Amino acid sequence: PPPPKTMSLADNSTWKAVKPFLNGGLSGMGATCIIQPLDIVKVRLQLGATGGPISVASAIIKNEGFGTLYTGISAGLLRQATYTTARLGIHAKIVDFLLEQNKGAPLPLLQKAGAGLAAGGLGAIFGSPADLSLIRMQADGTLPAAERRNYTGVVHALSDIVKKDGVGGLFVGAPTTAVRAMALNCGMLAANDQAKEMMKENGVTGFTATVGASSIAGFFASFFSLPFDYVKTQLQKQKPKPDGTYQFKGFLDCVGQTMKAGGPMKFYTGFPTYYVRIAPHAMFTLIILDQINATQKAYGA
Repeated sequence: PPPPKTMSLADNSTWKAVKPFLNGGLSGMGATCIIQPLDIVKVRLQLGATGGPISVASAIIKNEGFGTLYTGISAGLLRQATYTTARLGIHAKIVDFLLEQNKGAPLPLLQKAGAGLAAGGLGAIFGSPADLSLIRMQADGTLPAAERRNYTGVVHALSDIVKKDGVGGLFVGAPTTAVRAMALNCGMLAANDQAKEMMKENGVTGFTATVGASSIAGFFASFFSLPFDYVKTQLQKQKPKPDGTYQFKGFLDCVGQTMKAGGPMKFYTGFPTYYVRIAPHAMFTLIILDQINATQKAYGA
């Protein structure tokens, strides 16, 4: 009789379930290590720093040291380990389900957008506490010395938020974070899938298609999500006034005050920096994810 067939890792049901989440988290964490300095420059510009991205980065290095550009890296990595693990894993599962329903036929753009919206919103719920601690750590240097929280790392930031605001404080701005994530992932993941499909139809495949599709995905992710990111940053960085109230009562109040103060273009404050930060992160995440998947496939995983 023929020898019994050995089961490869690719056939393991547990690995199949875990793989999209693990790969998603690793790709997001890899991209964050590359992009982190651009993120802190973006936050400083949104919080009122004057000048362009290069002058703001130079001022940070001169006044606070090079290491400041990596402020919040622990929170950034935790955010990717929660948010990106969830959003890319959930997205892969939704796409697999829809492909099954469509009997393997390519998904229409509307279904791709729906998959991106759902994955972004659900992923953001998991990532909200890490996202809040990252914003607080990055904004700390903009506060007067007496008002700084002087966080030593993400654990300190999270414990301080819980101590002062309770567990609910970890989810300040969570609805806005979720809406922003839905907009970003709808743009990023739907555009990436659609661009890859169109390139394949035109004979463009492999690494060229990965880079091209991820570039297009980066633009749409930035364009759709910046207004929500601007409001989210304003809500998350605010401190209570002496009477215990906040400048903004919530998402709609912040939108209204921003419109009144600067009109609709105020929401696109720092767009060049935001694009330079979001687009490469989206690109690196998608490129790293494709390479991880290709390597695993080559080794039968």
